[in-house]
Order: sequence, then C-alpha cells, then structure tokens
Amino acid sequence: MISTAFIHKHNIQPYLPAAISLAMLLAGMAADSFLTFAFFTGYVRLTWYIVAYLPVGLPVIKECWEALREKEFFAEFTLMILATAGAFAIGQYPEGVAVMLFYSIGELFQSAAVNKAKGDIKALLDVRPDIANVIKNGSIYCMKPEEVRIGEIIQVKAGEKVPLDGELLSLESCFNTAALTGESKPKTIRQGEQVLAGMLNLGKVIEVRITRMYADSSLSRILDMVQHATARKAKTELLIRKFAKIYTPVVFFLAVALVVIPCLFVHDYQFSAWLYRSLIFLVISCPCALVVSIPLGYFGGIGAASKNGILFKGSSYLDLITKINTVVMDKTGTLTKGVFRVQQIVTAGMNEREFTQILAVLESQSTHPVAKAIAAYGKTETKAYQASDVEEISGHGLKGNVGGYEILAGNTQLLKKFGVSYDTAIDDIVESIVVVAINNQYAGYVLIADEIKEDARQAITQIHACGITQTVMLSGDKDSITQKVAQAVGVDRAFGDLLPEDKVRKVEEIKSDKTRAVAFAGDGINDAPVLALSDIGIAMGAMGSAAAIETADVVIQTDQPSKIATAIKIGWATKRIVIQNIALSFGVKAIVLVLGAGGLATMWEAVFADVGVALLAILNATRIQKKRF
Repeated sequence: MISTAFIHKHNIQPYLPAAISLAMLLAGMAADSFLTFAFFTGYVRLTWYIVAYLPVGLPVIKECWEALREKEFFAEFTLMILATAGAFAIGQYPEGVAVMLFYSIGELFQSAAVNKAKGDIKALLDVRPDIANVIKNGSIYCMKPEEVRIGEIIQVKAGEKVPLDGELLSLESCFNTAALTGESKPKTIRQGEQVLAGMLNLGKVIEVRITRMYADSSLSRILDMVQHATARKAKTELLIRKFAKIYTPVVFFLAVALVVIPCLFVHDYQFSAWLYRSLIFLVISCPCALVVSIPLGYFGGIGAASKNGILFKGSSYLDLITKINTVVMDKTGTLTKGVFRVQQIVTAGMNEREFTQILAVLESQSTHPVAKAIAAYGKTETKAYQASDVEEISGHGLKGNVGGYEILAGNTQLLKKFGVSYDTAIDDIVESIVVVAINNQYAGYVLIADEIKEDARQAITQIHACGITQTVMLSGDKDSITQKVAQAVGVDRAFGDLLPEDKVRKVEEIKSDKTRAVAFAGDGINDAPVLALSDIGIAMGAMGSAAAIETADVVIQTDQPSKIATAIKIGWATKRIVIQNIALSFGVKAIVLVLGAGGLATMWEAVFADVGVALLAILNATRIQKKRF
C-alpha cells in the first residue's frame, strides 16, 4: 500500500487518477479479450468501466459544469463528455473510458510543459532576499528589505544576496548576476559603483549604501513585469481562442447532422453505426491541441527570453518584434557604457581646484552620467559649498547658484541660450565636454570620455543578420562624437546634437514611412517619450531609469545591445513554433475527420489522433526552452 507521506513526498498525487483508470481499463479489456469470466457481463461490466471512468471523468465534468454556469455551452469539456457518454450509450465502454483517460493524460503533459515553461520565470522569484543586515550605531539589525530607508548602510556577507539597490562602499567585490542578467560570468564591482538587489556576493563582507527603496529596486520592477507578462495576449493567441468559441459549436452541430441526415438517404441506415461515427467526429474535432499548445508556445518564448536576460512584458510583443525592420538606438548607455571619466579640466584663468569644487557641487544635483562623473571627481576636494535654485534645462545642462556664484554647466547650446560668449575653438573638440560659465562669463570646460560597449559592433552585425534593413543612432551628444561612434560600430545612420523632442521628431519621421516598423532602444529618462512612440520600446534594464523601464515593452537586463538581436531571434522562433502547431493540428484533424465521417476510423484511432496531436504540439512548444540563441 502506498503511504500518504510517499504520495506527497514524490508529488504523484496528480497522476493517481489516470493511473487508476488505466489499470482498470487494461484489466477490463483483458477480461473482455483473453479471459472468460462469466460474471464480467451486463451490469457488472458496465459498473467496472463506470468506476474506471470516474477518476478521470469527474474533474472534466466539474470543469464542464463551471463552463455551463458561465454560459459556455460548447467548451472542449462538453465535447469530451458528450463523446464518452455516447460511447457508453452504444455499449463501447472501453472506448468511452479511453477517450477521457487519454484526454486527462494530455492535460497532465500540458501541466508538466507549463510548469517547465514557468520554471525559468519563477526562478526569478527565488532571488528575493528575506532580510537586510542594517548597520546602526555600530550594531547590525536584521530587517525586512521593505523597511530599509534610502541612505542607510547594510552589510552583505560572502554568499548572501544583495537585498536592495545601492552604492558599494567597500573597495570592490565579485558578484554573480545570473539571476538578474542571465549571465553566468561573475562581475567585479568597485567602490562607488552600483550594486543591484538580487546580485549574489561572491567576495568578502561588503557594505552598501542604499540608493532606492525596495519597491523601486530593479529586482522589484523585474518581478512585477514577469508576474504580469502573460496578461498581454498575442493576436494569434486571441484569434485561436475566438476561433475555438465558434469552431466548437459548429463541430457539435455537424456531429448531430452526421447522425440525423444519413437516415434520409441511406437505405440500410443503422442509428448506432452513425452515432458511433458522430462520436468519432466529436473526439477528433476537440480543439484541445490548439487551445493548449499556442498559449504554451508563447509562454515558452517568454521563459526562453527570461533565461537569456530579456523580459517581454507580454506575448503580444513576441509577435510584434518579428515585424520590426528598423532599429533606432540611443548612444549613451545603450551602445556606449555611459560610464564617464573626467580626462582634463581647462579653465579660463580661474583656480582649477575652486573651479572643480564649484562645478562638482552643482553637478551632484543631477543624475545624468556626465554629471555623476564630475561630481565623483570633485569628491576629493574638501571645501564645502552649497547649491541652490538648481534647474535642469532639458538637452542643455544645469543652471544654479553655488557659493554665491551663478553657474551654467552643459553644452555650448546652453551658453548660447543665455547669451554667454565663449572660445569657439572648443567647437572643434570631438570628445564630450561640459562648458562652464560663472556669473555669465565663460570659465572653462571639462573633457569627458565614454567607452563603446564591447559587444556594440557585434550587436549591429547580428541585428542586420536578423533581417533589419536599417539601424539608426540618435544622441544628444555632439554630432562629431555621434558620427565617430556610429562609424566604429557600423550603424547605418546617426544624428547628434538632439534634444529629447528632436529624438521624438526623428522617430516620427522614420515612422511616417508606412513600410517601417520601428524598435527603439534606450535607457534614460529622456528616452521614455521615444520608447512610448516606437512600435517596440526596448529598455536597458540594469542601469536604465525607472521611467524607461516602465515605458518599454521589452527590458534587457544585461544592458548588452547584442541582446536586441537575441530578442528578435526568440520572437521568430516562437512564431515558427506557433505556426507549426496550427498547421499540425488542422492537418491531422482534417484527415481523421474525413476518415471518421466515412466510417474508416474507429474511436481508438480518433483518441490516439487527438491526444497524439496535442502531445506533439505540446512537445514542439517546449522546444524553444532548450534552444540556444
């Protein structure tokens, strides 16, 4: 006797009803065929097969009842019950049990496939740390991550997960970022750089200053997107569901017609024979394979993408990304690292140290990568200044008061806007510069350098290989720098010196050509309008702004532009699998329907054809999770 503990431990409970029905069906068929039990006839035989039917039949009857309560009279459950009840009515007991048994086995395979698909996505839920070790007054307190506030310092030991986003205070440590990015290669993060919730600390004990509340952390946003990903259905998926609602009643009335109409034309009409054909028709026409395998195909695509560090916010975007023929990208943070370093400071007569102090205090009020670089560079200075009336002028720079000085810091367009004359020789500098004016007088500039991402050129090559006919780069940076980066990575067209509204205008121009389906990839707050405007918005998620991630349709957790091509490949692989399943389901069913209506197929063939098609479709749908992209 199998114990209850054994059943729960090995999770075999879902398989018990099918196992019981199968054992009883085989025993009954053996009694019918090979043994001569005098008592196994009449009501005894009927009772045996009814008992064999109930373990697999009752759950379907319950589902049918729920559907009827919702006024869905022609669900696949109704077809199954009608077919099996009809088989019992004409004395085909084994066939009646077999129809429901194999339908249930198909459902078990479906559940296993769905659980496998969910596995890659649900794995993200396991990276949520339960506690945060907060350092207060030299003591460590264990708190829930939701209770920790911005600015507090936490300790993360080796082997522990980082519970919240923050800035690394220790010199450096090595982190496993696989849960967030899909990348198994450890990443070294140094003092002052950002660490994200969900990263696994592989080095020594570290301290992190919290920069975001848990609800705003990258991990929390990712989990929320994953949990809502399946809510947005693809058009194909919605179409199949609508089709099933029309198809099922049509099939039902055709089955009725197959019983009734022949009596008007067939000379030796036998009701039981034509009812049997009608039941075969009902079994083989069940839309289970379509209704199950198509959503599973899309779910598998979302799971495969998550495994590769890409989050689709719904299956509809898996469909839509296959229609893209133009990819537009931001430069900073998308094709370049967006990690700027101060290379040189040139002043127009002012003391360099004081110039750096004043500028660093102003730039510390901005979250722009260039501003962060200057603020970090100026941290080494000791003199304290206070910033006030700081105003960020979109696409230009900053304006504010520092230590009694009125400061302008940004591009040359900012100085022109406020009528400040400057040394025009700086217009010939190719690298990024921040030009500074103090009290409406040109005071100097800071030379800033950014690096192209390692996989940027490979990304453009792969994007073109995916059938994308045009790649475009847009940047607020100087046009000379933009063209230099574009040439280095192989982008088809590039535009620099753009304000956020200019980027929107450029994308609108591209979209005015109705043959163009546009994807835009970016990471900044100022990219949010363009992400919303494009057909597919792709956000760089690891370091991207909350606005960009919320607006985008697809989030790349690794910040690698080469993942854009991977996302397109996954979209195409999903589409191929869905089309294959539709063709397989319709093709096989059409053949066996004709054979059944003509009396050339038995109930057994109908059962195996229906369940076989469903299983093949399910297995085909799960292939995408094992593919390498």
